[in-house]
Amino acid sequence: MVKRDKNLGIVETQCYNFAYPSSELELESGEKFGPITLAYETYGRLNSEKSNAILILHALTGDAHAAGFHPGEKDPGWWNNMIGPGKAFDTEQYFVICSNILGGCKGSTGPSSINPITGRPYGLQFPVITIKDMVTAQRHLIDYLGIQKLLAVVGGSMGGMQALQWVVSYPDRVESVIPVATTANHSPQQIAFNEVGRQAIMADPNWNEGDYYGRDLPAKGLSVARMVGHITYMSDVSMSEKFGRKFKNIKQPFKFSPEFEVEGYLQYRGDSFIKRFDPNSYLYITKAIDYFDLANGTGLRDVFKGITAPFLIIAFKSDWLYPAYQSQEIARACKLAGIDAIYCELNSNYGHDAFLLEVDEQAHLIKYFLKRVAGSLKVIDEHRV
Repeated sequence: MVKRDKNLGIVETQCYNFAYPSSELELESGEKFGPITLAYETYGRLNSEKSNAILILHALTGDAHAAGFHPGEKDPGWWNNMIGPGKAFDTEQYFVICSNILGGCKGSTGPSSINPITGRPYGLQFPVITIKDMVTAQRHLIDYLGIQKLLAVVGGSMGGMQALQWVVSYPDRVESVIPVATTANHSPQQIAFNEVGRQAIMADPNWNEGDYYGRDLPAKGLSVARMVGHITYMSDVSMSEKFGRKFKNIKQPFKFSPEFEVEGYLQYRGDSFIKRFDPNSYLYITKAIDYFDLANGTGLRDVFKGITAPFLIIAFKSDWLYPAYQSQEIARACKLAGIDAIYCELNSNYGHDAFLLEVDEQAHLIKYFLKRVAGSLKVIDEHRV
């Protein structure tokens, strides 16, 4: 449990682990895997009707710590600017849940977890997982919390993929959907960037076929993977504004040491990443998002047929990793399927990182949308009475 945080409102942030009640979870591949634990945090208070729950779904390298501060840490949760009293996800109105995904490395079962059969970390004995598998595990968590229906499922990037999968897999358990800066499937270019990162990790001599636990990590490979990824998160404009062609003040003696500020920044990002993320988790999770194909060979319109939950779809003009046309495709399919969908394309120079950094417009849209959804549910309840 994290002590009361004045920035999160009337209740404490709660940190928990949830153990899947059955010994095995059936994966999309047909394989059965377990036992499984999910780490999760909650913010706000669940109302007596259990109707104000919002599930926040994190991106590739995120975790359950979406808001507030953990003891001894200087940085808040990854969406702290969006979760709290008066913020987009107002913790005085909503009960916000965020779990670390299956396959992660921040408390949930993943490749670095101990295999009960061998007594050692799974490594490459961990099964191939998909976005659908992550969502299936989350559904059991929501069951455990006694929540029949989520007011909203929300996520950016990979989190948006999970939000889309949630409403397709469990349409009767979702009142509304907010996919941000995401896609219904990866393009060849998106797969290519992930493959470069995976190859960097597997080319590191310390990777040792994934069996590096208790030994030197494949740190250089993971660092390079993060550097490649981080380039795609920014935009040409944001990099120009932040770095230009400026040189570092202190030059290193080696002729190929980083001299430009952007070089130093990428190395800093890579070096800091290796301290908090498991290389095998990076391999498994990037493969899961590459496999993701919501339509799965059919039309996206057909997949959305029968869904009644309204959508708020948000994209950013400068995002070239998940360009706006991919969000437009989701919005178009919603309209063709008869879904009440709002599409908003926001100006930003931040590139893909905009979903984490652009607060004001995003918060305004989300607040209004959630208010409308909650209001419509109250009207429905009154009619039932």
